[in-house]
Amino acid sequence: MSKSSQWIVGLNAVASALEHDAEHVREVLLEAGGKNPRIVEIEQQARRKDIDVRRVAQQALDGVAGGVRHQGAAARYAAAKTWDEHELPGLVEAAEGKALLLVLDGVQDPHNLGACLRSAAAAGATAVVIPKDKAVQVNATVRKTSAGAADTLPIFSVTNLSRTLRDLQKLGVWIYGLAGEADASLYAIDLKGNVALVMGSEGEGLRRLTRENCDGLVKIPMPGGFESLNVSVASGVALFEAVRQRST
Repeated sequence: MSKSSQWIVGLNAVASALEHDAEHVREVLLEAGGKNPRIVEIEQQARRKDIDVRRVAQQALDGVAGGVRHQGAAARYAAAKTWDEHELPGLVEAAEGKALLLVLDGVQDPHNLGACLRSAAAAGATAVVIPKDKAVQVNATVRKTSAGAADTLPIFSVTNLSRTLRDLQKLGVWIYGLAGEADASLYAIDLKGNVALVMGSEGEGLRRLTRENCDGLVKIPMPGGFESLNVSVASGVALFEAVRQRST
């Protein structure tokens, strides 16, 4: 397969691609004899948009899915829009002082990245920033887990995360890193303006240089006694605290 395309699998992922970005869907594979009514809906949707549809055996879908649960649906998808680092300032400026960014410092698990993207899209985030190195990139598993968010949300894969954070600060974005040992509470800071919320990796947390380029470190208070939350859960909590503050 060309590097310019990849397979996405799962009913939600395929349906989302057809709804939001059909021009990049090259063909759709559906399980022959599949009984799920959503498979019929996807077939009709694809044919209405003049996209090739093939009914194939389950084994063929297993082959393209690469171990990911496909639910009887797969699509060959041209690479989604690649956002260049130089486009990020324009998005921040267009937000007119209300930019909300999620920065993920080295998330490794594609399911976690997909869940983070889903939360970011639900919260109306301006963009998500991830490093190119030592972090999972958007792949078929991420697309499926994100339930379509990976197709609609601006995602920036940057070469130097610390430099990107400094550039955001120059644009008037306040950078807050989430760290369990921080003294300040997430709920005590102002998240109404230009804000970037930075989450660390599953095992290591925030890297040293990332910490040094944050304006402050904050924690999510956990009276239940747990030391930390899953990165996707923490992202959702932080993002929707910003949403809550902006709605009052």
